[in-house]
Amino acid sequence: MSLKNWGYVVVLSIIWGGSFFLVEVALVDLTPFTIVFLRVSVAALTLIAVIYLSGRRLPRGRKLWRTYMVMGLLNNVLPFSLIVWGQTQITGSEASILNAMTPIFTVLVAHFFTLDERLTLNKGIGVLLGFAGVFVMMQPSMNDGFSPQGFGQLSILCAALFYGFAGVWGKQLREIPPLSNAAGMLICSSFIMLPILFIVEDPFALPFHWISFGAVVGIAVISTAFAFMLYFSVLASAGATNLLLVTFMVPVSALILGIGILGEEVEPMAFLGMGIIFAGLVVIDGRIIRLGRARA
Repeated sequence: MSLKNWGYVVVLSIIWGGSFFLVEVALVDLTPFTIVFLRVSVAALTLIAVIYLSGRRLPRGRKLWRTYMVMGLLNNVLPFSLIVWGQTQITGSEASILNAMTPIFTVLVAHFFTLDERLTLNKGIGVLLGFAGVFVMMQPSMNDGFSPQGFGQLSILCAALFYGFAGVWGKQLREIPPLSNAAGMLICSSFIMLPILFIVEDPFALPFHWISFGAVVGIAVISTAFAFMLYFSVLASAGATNLLLVTFMVPVSALILGIGILGEEVEPMAFLGMGIIFAGLVVIDGRIIRLGRARA
């Protein structure tokens, strides 16, 4: 990758790691679907403003907007909702570790739903290591059957699975400018979330506090609008494989913020599981293995 893309990857990992921290802050006063709706709608409005102030226009075409609708469902509505609800049961630090399963699910989805990304030996070993890490992490919550903590963990894993589907679906958008892709996806996500919000929750009955509201604005503007601009830019110029590097860094920043500021406690088994998951990601990525072979 170019130095510019390396910079994007580092910034993106810090921003997305911070989103788990900000969700914890927002959940003090707000409910999950309210947080998700505000996240996607404020982010969509932000990107619309950026597009029109820069003299550009939103993309047109029914086929493209149908693609955005599916992308919004897979990459925003379902995973965001599952992650925020999951964080009502487990800490943001633990959620960020489990979210590192996203590339492993992407490998599996790509194997079954594409013709050019089949499982190799390295990828197969990496997938097995990933699930072994999850098993280790979930041991404490599975000792007496599934607890609320266990369902929270499963919720994050389901979100990672949907991200995997989104990664494969998003290949159709490689030729579209990153800003247009991010805006189109978030606009569709907002329209999907609006009826869900009022059917499931009563947002007007929630208390208003500047700290929680500020956390949601931070998630929307920085961790969503700005982050997806970087995401689609790296995807277009460096490819999905290099985006895998973000997955290694997100839990690190989330753990620093969660433990350092919120005082979250992380069980030793979670760190052990994280290490095993990371080992699986290293095997799938293959960079270190190839470097070792080259030096040998």
